Amino acid sequence: MNLPELRIWVSTEASLARSIMATRKMAQSVGMQGTQVALVATAVSELARNILKYADHGEIILRQITRGTKQGIEVVAWDHGPGIESIEAAMQDHHSTGGTLGLGLPGVKRLMDEFAIQSNVGEGSRITVRKWK
Repeated sequence: MNLPELRIWVSTEASLARSIMATRKMAQSVGMQGTQVALVATAVSELARNILKYADHGEIILRQITRGTKQGIEVVAWDHGPGIESIEAAMQDHHSTGGTLGLGLPGVKRLMDEFAIQSNVGEGSRITVRKWK
């Protein structure tokens, strides 16, 4: 798969699975192997699950990116859900408003090379992450 951008609407478990499979293929297409592919796929799995759990639906956008001679993958997860009341709290290990272990967003940040989050209560969230080969 050699597409510069792929958009996957996430609204069901099946679309979540599609987003993970597409991520693996795109990561491999930029030259990532083994562990790197698994790290990016795990991050997308968490981001897509958050969309389903907290916002009901949203989108995962996958992009091949370059910076100088480096290649990588950028993932944007966005939704028009309830938003995150406290980004600072959400980024703390074991903080959860959904009855989970609370390792999701902090875990995604650890898995990826770059992490940015924007969220407004009542408007939704946009999380952008990058992994470089």
